[in-house]
Amino acid sequence: MVAAAAARCCLVVNPIVAHHSRPAPSSALRLPRRFARPSSSPLVAVASMDAPPPGYRTNVGICLADPSLTKIFSASRIDIPSAWQMPQGGIDEGEDPRAAAVRELREETGVTSAEIVAEAPNWLTYDFPPDVREKLNARWGTNWEGQAQKWFLFRFTGKDDEINLNGDGSEKPEFAEWTWMTPQQVIEKAVDFKKPVYEEALKHFAPYLQSDPTASS
Repeated sequence: MVAAAAARCCLVVNPIVAHHSRPAPSSALRLPRRFARPSSSPLVAVASMDAPPPGYRTNVGICLADPSLTKIFSASRIDIPSAWQMPQGGIDEGEDPRAAAVRELREETGVTSAEIVAEAPNWLTYDFPPDVREKLNARWGTNWEGQAQKWFLFRFTGKDDEINLNGDGSEKPEFAEWTWMTPQQVIEKAVDFKKPVYEEALKHFAPYLQSDPTASS
């Protein structure tokens, strides 16, 4: 278990603890309450669309909540340790987005004990910053402007030791360490160009999520 710095968020002062193994178990389910969101990043706008636009890579975003629907899985990237994010991945040709979300969750975290709670109604898009666009398109052999994401809220129903950052072994690992975060912390720790999408996705999922009773107001 590796201690990470506290997220710099005026609404949450409890520390973030990153893990390679299992943290303390989650609490019981409670009735939903909305959480307060930090303001959107002034640097990037997010588009919400009924269908993915041309020129954008179709992608799924996965908000994996703990069994109590209080905190959300977030992990640091191996290639960029300061970048924390929720799982995500491309949709294969002809693949249903829900099936893609289940597959990506398994490939990136090893998790199979989870249920879909909600789906964001629209596709959320973001543009790649120029350096990221150049790097990713060179890797993929494409010319995508950015990503169009379909977001899903999952409730984790297993034990924390099921989470394995080597995934299911079918893909190269992407994450170095992980932790459960509050929604505010997830947004605060994300890279700037993903913050607006995270805010919008978590706004859709807010009715299903719980307030953290251990967080100071």
